[in-house]
Amino acid sequence: MTRRVIFNKKGGVGKTTIACNLAAISAQSGKKTLVIDMDPQGNASRYLMNEQYEAAREQKKTIYDYFKASLDAGSAFVFNPFFPRSDRNENDLGDYFHETAYKNLWMIPSHPALVEIETQLASKHKIYKLREALDAMKGVDAVFIDTPPALNFFSQSALIAASRCLIPFDCDAFSREAIYDVGQHIGDIQSDHNRDLHVEGIVVNQFMSRAKHPREIVESLKADGLPILSTRLSSSVKIRESHQSAKPMIFLDPKHKLTCEFLDLYREIESKNKKRKA
Repeated sequence: MTRRVIFNKKGGVGKTTIACNLAAISAQSGKKTLVIDMDPQGNASRYLMNEQYEAAREQKKTIYDYFKASLDAGSAFVFNPFFPRSDRNENDLGDYFHETAYKNLWMIPSHPALVEIETQLASKHKIYKLREALDAMKGVDAVFIDTPPALNFFSQSALIAASRCLIPFDCDAFSREAIYDVGQHIGDIQSDHNRDLHVEGIVVNQFMSRAKHPREIVESLKADGLPILSTRLSSSVKIRESHQSAKPMIFLDPKHKLTCEFLDLYREIESKNKKRKA
């Protein structure tokens, strides 16, 4: 099972769009693919589930409910430390899966209430809970984790649970400064919590090839030795239609230029990882 996290602590760089479109391509290629939405804003959940998202929240089958159940289970046993662990009710991540409208694509949606339990989760040392759940999970070929635009409990949990990391980057000066901080944060996670985490590369998003400034920024990052991926994702109004209709580009318009770029990006990262394993 490949576990990929899409992370940048800066907002508006395309984390959700990249995560969902790559997951859709993975699913279309025949891989049983799971998207986990760790962002309380829930944009990935709306993108892939549309009207099903509200039903999932009512059914209490979201990533919030998974974490909340782990807190409740811990509280139930705190007064009886001799209770055999094997007799406890295990909280199975698979119970929170939702089918999407697309073959081979499943979702664990987010919930705004995540922010209400973040402090509790951190104080109860639940930072490894997602990794443990994925370690125990079977029957899934690929996992994509969308993260909030912050270095908090949920993004750290995702980085600890994943084996691969993509860093979206849009071509402006603020993003350029932030990317170095992101690299430092990921390095800390690798050093302290997850030595298996591999940065696949930086995804240049909303790229305007004819504009001089974006080209100069990308070249400066490459000159500094940052792992810039070859594929560039163009700026396109079509992606707004994709969001509005809750259809990833591969299903909305398979021949569109941006769809082809997502396909190229997927092939590039899969090819790099095959070479890395060889």
